[in-house]
Amino acid sequence: MSDEEETPGNRLRKELPDERPAAPPAEEAAVPEAEPGLTGRQRLVQGLWPPRVTRAQLIVAVLLFGLGFGLAVQVASNSDSDSALRGARQEDLVRILDELDDRTQRLEDEKQGLEKQRDELENSSDQAEEARKQTVEKERQLGILAGTVAAQGPGITMTIEDTKGTVEADMLLDAIQELRAAGAEAIQVNGVRVVAGTYLTDSDKSVSVDGNKITAPYRFKVIGNPQDLEPALNIPGGVVQTLEKEQATVTVERSDKIVVDALRAAKRPDYARSSSQ
Repeated sequence: MSDEEETPGNRLRKELPDERPAAPPAEEAAVPEAEPGLTGRQRLVQGLWPPRVTRAQLIVAVLLFGLGFGLAVQVASNSDSDSALRGARQEDLVRILDELDDRTQRLEDEKQGLEKQRDELENSSDQAEEARKQTVEKERQLGILAGTVAAQGPGITMTIEDTKGTVEADMLLDAIQELRAAGAEAIQVNGVRVVAGTYLTDSDKSVSVDGNKITAPYRFKVIGNPQDLEPALNIPGGVVQTLEKEQATVTVERSDKIVVDALRAAKRPDYARSSSQ
């Protein structure tokens, strides 16, 4: 008898295949199950978030924010100014432009005069004598402005008839301010010299200038360029129209020679002293 006797059961086992699954190879068993693949958008999001900010990037961001804020404030400021000008009347805009042109021209003339004085001092053989002459001329000019010396030159005469008694001090003050803005160099009202410290007040249905009572008609004698002075008074909504609304009659005449001879006593300052002393 052989080592393994052949029986019907043994024959059956040999004929049937082994149904147990074969063990996977060692390498395949060690590989984990792969994750599902990410789309391009998901990979982009993972790369951008959360953000990775460096110190240099933070400093640049702060500087850009400050620059943007400053530009926004500047734009807002310019917008406010533009809005104010857009709301102004046409005659007001014309008046503003004329005054700016006049002031620019006066500043340019003053600049040229100073440059001329400088050149004369530099080129003069006797600089001491030239300096003395310029000092005397400057003193004369300051005396005209201070009202301590008489003056004459081209200008205008403005007469205000006030039969209704409706003209008040503030209206005359507006006229003085308008004349000054137009380049008036010397002004006299009814025999009273107008200077930098002049004040006007209402006084018993009349007007006082620096404490001196004056009555209608109010006569302004003004030295300056007539081509600048008269238009400044006659602009729409200006001095002449305002006075005429108060039923006053205003007459403006140009002249090649206006004499302003009312004088003011030189007043010594109580506290101010020359810094050169």
